[in-house]
Amino acid sequence: LDKLASRGVKLMQCYSACAVCSPSRSAILTGRHPYRNGVWRHLSGQHEAHLRASEITYPSLLKSIGYETCHVGKWHLNSLPQFNTTKYPQPGDHGYDHWMATHNNAHPSHKNPDNFVRNGKPMGEQKGYSAQVVAAEATRWLREIRDKSRPFALSVWVHEPHSPIATDPKFEGLYGDHDNRTYMGNISQLDQAVGQVMQTLDREDVSKNTLFIFTSDNGPVDRFGGTTGGLRGGKRSDHEGGIRVPGIVAWPGHIQPGSTSSIPVVGTDIFTTVLTITGIPLPADRTIDGVNILPALAGQPVERPVPLFWRTHVSRPEDRVALRIGDWKIVGNDTLTKFQLYEIEKDWQEKNDLATALPDKTAQMKQRLLEV
Repeated sequence: LDKLASRGVKLMQCYSACAVCSPSRSAILTGRHPYRNGVWRHLSGQHEAHLRASEITYPSLLKSIGYETCHVGKWHLNSLPQFNTTKYPQPGDHGYDHWMATHNNAHPSHKNPDNFVRNGKPMGEQKGYSAQVVAAEATRWLREIRDKSRPFALSVWVHEPHSPIATDPKFEGLYGDHDNRTYMGNISQLDQAVGQVMQTLDREDVSKNTLFIFTSDNGPVDRFGGTTGGLRGGKRSDHEGGIRVPGIVAWPGHIQPGSTSSIPVVGTDIFTTVLTITGIPLPADRTIDGVNILPALAGQPVERPVPLFWRTHVSRPEDRVALRIGDWKIVGNDTLTKFQLYEIEKDWQEKNDLATALPDKTAQMKQRLLEV
């Protein structure tokens, strides 16, 4: 990841579209807020929500102009009884020519996962650790399967460091006797998989013409070893610890190597940005919330008609919704009757609630939040 960052830009205020997984993933693919695209909650158990066939994904649009497409890793855009059935859309129905996926987390853990499905066929137990299994399939597709005369889009959605955590001893051993060595080693396990994909792109001589985006779907969970580095809250919270995530973008010749940007961006923006780069018009029959963030990759502001907005169904009642405009962020409770106000650049830990001190600003932000 350090090497990837040295090739491009680190996004210092990168957000997921939700504080939990499935909604954030749906927003990346569709450019639409989870409450628009139908995946408004995490999809475990038997819930009816799913990424609807009527939604338009950027892989499907890229495919329409000649791209080859592949998805490897976690899917989690339908519930378990809906995964790998003909009754509900699967990765292949959302624009992927080739896919190898699990419904949700690696089972029984990252070690020797047994729940991968490749193009509709269960694969059985895979020896090794999940991130490396996923990276190996990405490598196989890049080297052996794709038509190398055509452009491609590849999604690599690793499971690490989501629970249930299992870490290869060689990665855990990097951290000696540290109390958190299993989780830290799990990050290195993820890091090595990213490196394997980068190395494959280099060897295939396509890195120089590839946009590479690294991000996450929500903030960490401390009980498994994750840390927000001081951000308030964590996964499931609409405070910064639940929604501010890593962001690295590399694109040789287009992004300044080793740069940083503090312009707020969100996973939803990936859709619009990819379409802008490839010259595909935005769908005109639906609201697209994401914007083109190419200026932000150079540290320049972006126009955002729909403000950054979060609503997480499993958050605590007091931080159920949030909205950010510029440096100002308002956080509302589940009944939209109590509000907190923060100036995020100055108060990134959200320690100083300004709602009482700045009633006019709070009222202005509240009105915009209710409109959204």
